[in-house]
Amino acid sequence: MSKFDQAKTLLKVKKVQKELQKEVITVEQGDGAVKVEINGEQKIKHVYIDPESVDLDDIGQLERWIEDAIKDAIQQSQKLAADKMQPFMSMLGNLGL
Repeated sequence: MSKFDQAKTLLKVKKVQKELQKEVITVEQGDGAVKVEINGEQKIKHVYIDPESVDLDDIGQLERWIEDAIKDAIQQSQKLAADKMQPFMSMLGNLGL
């Protein structure tokens, strides 16, 4: 791969990375009691808790909903990133990255 092709590939990868920063995935648990927003870089943007849907006598359930929402959000974010980066994986390997 020529230096020019390497530079083009790196620019495309950086563009995809910027797109992933802007992608927001929203995951809900507990019929909307908990919502987690995460971007394509696996960065949690916000956690919402609907106080009307939470039983304060069962904090354990709320904790499980939060854990499940975060796990699901990360998994979806990782899949999104992998799908978007797939075309570049062999090229990046050739660059030693």
